[in-house]
Amino acid sequence: MALDPLARSASLRYAAGRIAIYSFLGFFALIYLLPLFVVVANSFRELPEITRNGLIALPHSFSLKAWPQAWAHYCVAGTCEGIKRNFYNSLIMTIPATIASTLLGAINGYVLSKWRFPGSETLFVCILLGVFMPGQVALLPWAYILGNLGLSNSVYGLILVHVIQGISFTTLFCRNYYVNIPDDLIKAARIDGAGFWRIFAKIILPLSPPILIVTVIWQFTGIWNEFLFGLVFTGGTQQPITASLVALATSQMNAHPYDVASSAVLIGAIPPLLIYLFGGKYFVRGLTQGAIK
Repeated sequence: MALDPLARSASLRYAAGRIAIYSFLGFFALIYLLPLFVVVANSFRELPEITRNGLIALPHSFSLKAWPQAWAHYCVAGTCEGIKRNFYNSLIMTIPATIASTLLGAINGYVLSKWRFPGSETLFVCILLGVFMPGQVALLPWAYILGNLGLSNSVYGLILVHVIQGISFTTLFCRNYYVNIPDDLIKAARIDGAGFWRIFAKIILPLSPPILIVTVIWQFTGIWNEFLFGLVFTGGTQQPITASLVALATSQMNAHPYDVASSAVLIGAIPPLLIYLFGGKYFVRGLTQGAIK
């Protein structure tokens, strides 16, 4: 049976529109992914080839020498131990800072949403200001505090900085999520004799996994990728990996080690990449549940 000409015309227009949309998106996706391709390709190319053919070129050789050199042997940040120490510094800094800031944000959000008191909204607005405050504004106050506490040039000082700096974000996320939990649950628990901490442990936390996953992913990636505080407040063997990567990129040599630098960048990107790879769907799901709960 012959097709209706109008239906066929509409079908062709629809197909052409879809092809145009996907072509447009694919073009910009290639542009966006080009830097990643360059970094990955150069991490497996030999330095003479990179020097001869340029950074943006299809690889003609394959070598893994740059990876162990970047990890354990290359001279950066005053040592010749690669970025291994800085990688561990970032882990030591990021994991406890993420846990502590998330827990404090959950408690703050619980208080500001379910245990309101005179001035609680004003306090929330004041905490919220930290979300919009540039990190540069806090450099001098933090330098004074860390110096007085004896935490200058220390990973533990960075942990303190990131815990306090992250409270604004975690409080915002958790408060906006908890405000949608029915108040009747809290009232019923209080009638049954449950106190502040028991309600938090038995009612709030069991309902919190979606937003806690969002908060943990947000904090982990933000703290891991943060550069300013690590560069200003630490040096040498105490620097996190982001600061050491900059030191590697700006090192003065006759031939810049593009292969080692590319490998170091990819090593530094592995933890947040794994976080998004395994937790990305939960991140989106948590944001959605928090928005429509």
